[in-house]
Amino acid sequence: MSEKIYGQFDLETIEKLADIVKNKDLGEITIADGDKVITVKGKKCPPPAPVGMPMPMAVGTASPAAQTAPEAPVTGGKAVKAPIVGTFYAAPSPDSKPFVSVGDKIKKGDTIFIIESMKVMSEVQSEFDGVVREICVNSGDAVEFDQTIMILD
Repeated sequence: MSEKIYGQFDLETIEKLADIVKNKDLGEITIADGDKVITVKGKKCPPPAPVGMPMPMAVGTASPAAQTAPEAPVTGGKAVKAPIVGTFYAAPSPDSKPFVSVGDKIKKGDTIFIIESMKVMSEVQSEFDGVVREICVNSGDAVEFDQTIMILD
């Protein structure tokens, strides 16, 4: 005969629930049998620390970008900057031709690149008419908010 805890659930059931919570890395599990309810809570894991880890890496990728940013003001022109933090893509897909290349003439409103942020692809339109003089980042590079992406004449 199984040992019942407070007349509700046997110890074996509770142990199985605890194993499920632990092995599946769950926060908690609740089961009900009629008016009998039991909740088994797992240990609080420190997942926020690993979530914070990518942020320093993104900051680390900003350092090389910050090194390229001072080059832009030296040469003049209109700077096209990243409107959000994310990943820069020069083309709509890996096997497609880039939206723009150095030397291309563009008009205000033309789509000139994509930034992916949190699995959302955002097409970025030009705010200026001009000719692409320089593209400051490579496709697939992480970019920061307000980072210079390209220079237009």
